[in-house]
Amino acid sequence: MLVQRLDTETVTALVKDATAAPSMHNAQPWRFRFLRDGRTFHLRADPGRAMPHSDPAGRALYLGCGAALFNLRVAAAHAGWEAAAEVLPDPADPDLLATVRLSDTAGPGPGSGLVPLYPAIHRRHTSRHPFADREIPPAIQDVLRDAACQEGAQLVFPGAWHVESLLELVHDAEGRDTVDPGRSEELERWTRIGADVDDAATDGIPEYAFGPRKRDGRAPARDFAGRRPVPGRGAATFEHTPHLVLLGTSGDRPADWLKAGQALERVLLLATVNGLSTSLTSHALEWPDLRRFVRDPQTAMGSVQMVLRLGYGPEAPGTPRRPVGDVLDIE
Repeated sequence: MLVQRLDTETVTALVKDATAAPSMHNAQPWRFRFLRDGRTFHLRADPGRAMPHSDPAGRALYLGCGAALFNLRVAAAHAGWEAAAEVLPDPADPDLLATVRLSDTAGPGPGSGLVPLYPAIHRRHTSRHPFADREIPPAIQDVLRDAACQEGAQLVFPGAWHVESLLELVHDAEGRDTVDPGRSEELERWTRIGADVDDAATDGIPEYAFGPRKRDGRAPARDFAGRRPVPGRGAATFEHTPHLVLLGTSGDRPADWLKAGQALERVLLLATVNGLSTSLTSHALEWPDLRRFVRDPQTAMGSVQMVLRLGYGPEAPGTPRRPVGDVLDIE
């Protein structure tokens, strides 16, 4: 029986998989509660990990929690269970972002299509390294578009003219970030510099994951070091014509953000399965007046939720994760 197999070790393993998801500055803004009697997970945001300057509406926080929700669905499917997920299930409790109820499956169920993505959960890492000057085959572009569509979102590979516009918007956002004290403080809060700090970190971006400084090239790559020295850090030439991709939704409310987070993680995992390196570029989306120009006017996309950078590059290092005991309660 499923109830007998859902012991603490099993529940912990599922949440460990869920929390391998990406989040803004690797803040990991989620909390899980498992209710044994109902075989149900509750997913809530961790308000102490919000970023009021960089993410005042909480949109990026919801995206990260949505990505963790998708990983939980994949992990459950891999373990042979159906995971019935419902986002924002209780209007009287807006902090409850989602519930996931597990049930037995007899043979392939609706979630069985997620199983091939499972090996990518712990292989997917955000890459801040240069990618090769190599095209992404149309067939892979198609499967990534379909992945977003399956989660109710849209993935667009913009034309060259719009990529140029995106790069200009990112450049504008980078300049604004450097003179905004609140955003600079948040960036410093979530970066870890120094070997001792790296070894002890359970969240944030450690210096080994900063990637090289950009010597040349136009690929958007946030420099988490800023003006702080990082001994031994090298420099590299990045792509001059990066492959940027827009992920968006028709609406722009909390339910859409959770939908986008699940679509984002599905695309990232599938990209990883297909040998692509991935990076997230949210600079311009963090400024409301710039965000509206990120959208490609030649598409029907309503609101852009994330800009992805895709390509073929070296395997990126993983970033630290909080102990599962810090994010999971079992009742």
